[in-house]
Amino acid sequence: MTVTTAIAPKTLTTEQLRKIHAYWRAANYLSVGQIYLLDNPLLHEPLKLEHIKPRLLGHWGTTPGLNFIYAHFNRVIKAQDLNVIYVAGPGHGGPGIVANVYLEGTYSEVYPNISQDIEGMKQLFKLKSSSRQGY
Repeated sequence: MTVTTAIAPKTLTTEQLRKIHAYWRAANYLSVGQIYLLDNPLLHEPLKLEHIKPRLLGHWGTTPGLNFIYAHFNRVIKAQDLNVIYVAGPGHGGPGIVANVYLEGTYSEVYPNISQDIEGMKQLFKLKSSSRQGY
């Protein structure tokens, strides 16, 4: 006989929801930057044609969903102390996964030349598909 214990679902607090939403938006922004931008990563100046990549890397359509799953899966992993790995292919959604590991600091640990500041963002956005580190 197997005995199971039901775990009551817990609603996120307003603060938890705000933080996850902010993280998701940051991951989406970093993803868009990798796909479209060559320079001006924080848009400190009006966007110009020379800031845009002539050849796009990745595909926006898959990215928000991958980022959403990553953010919420991370929350569950931390809350339940799970030993889990998120497996995703390196195709068009690659910028989403790279954005998340950049946000959590892992990317910069493996590639220290891609720092977690505006200069690192510039380097991250300039990487091309043929020389993409981490794919």
